[in-house]
Amino acid sequence: MAELIPSVADTPLPLPRVLLVDDSRIVRAMVGKHVRDRFQLREEADGEAGWATLLLDSSIQVVISDLSMPRLDGYGLLERIRSSKLSRIRDMPVIMISGDEDEGSRHRARDLGANDFITKGIGTAELLARLETLVKLTRTHEALEQSRAHAARDPVTGLMVRSLLLQQAVQAVSYARRHGGVVSATVISFDHSPDLAGPDEAVAFEALTAYFAKLLAGKIRKEDSLARWSERGVAILSPGIDDVQTVVFAERVRESIARAGIQLRGKAVKVSISVGIASNLIDGHESEALFEAAEKRMNEAMAAGGNRVISGEQVRGLVGESIDGILAVIAEGRVDTLPQRRLVQIGLRLLPLLRLLNQKLDLGLPVDEIARRLGEAK
Repeated sequence: MAELIPSVADTPLPLPRVLLVDDSRIVRAMVGKHVRDRFQLREEADGEAGWATLLLDSSIQVVISDLSMPRLDGYGLLERIRSSKLSRIRDMPVIMISGDEDEGSRHRARDLGANDFITKGIGTAELLARLETLVKLTRTHEALEQSRAHAARDPVTGLMVRSLLLQQAVQAVSYARRHGGVVSATVISFDHSPDLAGPDEAVAFEALTAYFAKLLAGKIRKEDSLARWSERGVAILSPGIDDVQTVVFAERVRESIARAGIQLRGKAVKVSISVGIASNLIDGHESEALFEAAEKRMNEAMAAGGNRVISGEQVRGLVGESIDGILAVIAEGRVDTLPQRRLVQIGLRLLPLLRLLNQKLDLGLPVDEIARRLGEAK
């Protein structure tokens, strides 16, 4: 006899999962009796065990915690939850449970971020109502987070959207300004191509951009951020990478695209890209200005015929300039040929090396002060 396979409509939804943290078996049994028909209950006897469970079990939607427990009490557990770097834990609804109606305890729990406070003599109906309210809160929050994540992604390429990249740029540039670091911005766009001209040109470029995004995603570092920038272009935020390295990478990408035998709808197409590069060392410490400069140079590259990389004048002066070459200029006594702006740029590029020497050799160099003064002189 063939087995009957239940339909999706016949498959019951899993019950919401609640973590109960209490050192009293009697209390755990009492709460279990109240909620077992409507909720799955996970039990732990102290705050440390409860915290470990939260880290490992991502299905938990609500926490009920006693105040007084061994190893880690309810207040300590609540503080850990609200300070967690994981949003699913940090935003978890928490009910604190106590054996009395002490107002001081209630206020302290509220101040630490508890969503609700109940006594151990609470009735079944009231406990269920409060739990169901908090489960709905969790589900609403999860739906909102999913909606935000979806809105932050470009539907064609799967990359983050332009606005999110600019938000990350604000943080990266701010960090670089405080610590004397470097941040590069790269804007890349496909050039006009006779092979793609026609009524379906926009659709063709969409497909091409999606292909290119997937290709680039496998080439950049984990520290880099890649986003959809325009109809036929993308942008990259690269913290800790100087202009020379960025130009070298961009040239490799440009050459590989120019040589690639790309097939689109069964037809070989010849395409190229234009690239604009900016750096906080050259273009200042405003994140939007950084990408505006990179986009401007990308447009200049495209207007000049495409299939090229353009960065700032100062960057072009530094490309190919090695540390050995700089030392040779100093050894020959030609330091006057190095203007102050160039010396400042060289100093900023050497900061990571100075930090490494300071760390490994314990030299006691005032690297932060050097970084600050170089930043002021820039």
